[in-house]
Amino acid sequence: MENIDFIVLKTLADWRARGLAAILVTVVRTWGSSPRPIGSIMALCQDGTVTGSVSGGCIEDDLIARHRPDGAEGTRWHARGGTERLKYGVTADEAHRFGLPCGGTLELVVEYNPQADGLRDLLRHLESGHLMRRTLRLSDGHAALAAAEAPADLRMDGRTLSATFGPGYRMLLIGAGQLAEYLATMALFSGFTVTVCDPRIEYTRGWSVPGATVVTDMPDDAVTACRPDRRTCIVALSHDPKLDDLALMEALESDAFYVGAIGSRRNQDARRRRLIQHFELSEAAMDRLRGPVGIFIGSKTPSEIAVSIMAEIIAVKNGIPVTKALDVRSAKDGGLALAGLTDSACALPGR
Repeated sequence: MENIDFIVLKTLADWRARGLAAILVTVVRTWGSSPRPIGSIMALCQDGTVTGSVSGGCIEDDLIARHRPDGAEGTRWHARGGTERLKYGVTADEAHRFGLPCGGTLELVVEYNPQADGLRDLLRHLESGHLMRRTLRLSDGHAALAAAEAPADLRMDGRTLSATFGPGYRMLLIGAGQLAEYLATMALFSGFTVTVCDPRIEYTRGWSVPGATVVTDMPDDAVTACRPDRRTCIVALSHDPKLDDLALMEALESDAFYVGAIGSRRNQDARRRRLIQHFELSEAAMDRLRGPVGIFIGSKTPSEIAVSIMAEIIAVKNGIPVTKALDVRSAKDGGLALAGLTDSACALPGR
């Protein structure tokens, strides 16, 4: 599944290429609680079709109503350009009306009829894997593109709005077993592009998750070919040290934002010693490895373990610290040890 920003931009570009009037709406500021984060986008076509989201639905309904032929904007916006700034939730009554959380306020920038050529250029760069910065001039709606070196938060001053768009988040899984199928499925509907690597033909033959790319390279070659960046996560799930270690040796030296491995606490400790003593990985590199992988939710089945892994990946992606209370190792070393439970009592073998 493509990430939501790419879907919104592609849909908007298609509308504009067909000569349809459309607006691009961006969340630029929030105060208090907000249903959607800064940088969220949606597009609205002249026929009322919406893609993307800036709230839980009520603000989208108001934007549609505003831009109906009999709405506040009427048909005037069909030929106009430029931008407009809107603010919702200024009063308690308005916050309640638009379904905003208590005290929530958000500010939007509405961009009227973005140029189709500029949108196509942006999409072409994104499809080629480039990170791009789009700078919108608020006075007249002119948009300029430039390559970006790193992801950046949305920025707005009195004259411009600058947003960074990049290729979607990617997940590389080592091992094509049942757990990988569940995790791949969750990653796909979370907007990740998923590649599964397993040179063991008996595992890839039965792979059944559409939308995920399956490769049979050796894991270290797959990691190298992936060229991990700060939008890439890599998870070793094969339970075969020969395969998992090959991948981890490359992944831990990369820019991947998340590197994890399945395995019990004992297996993780043995892996750490092995990779440091025999393969000369540094302590700092090994400190990046998350394992036992996932957050502690008492998971027992492959599907539950996949939920715990996906939750940790999303938390790290969103910059949320995974506290000791949620860490699998800490939870098992602490509360579970006091209860006399073992790894096998709480999860699948090797978890």
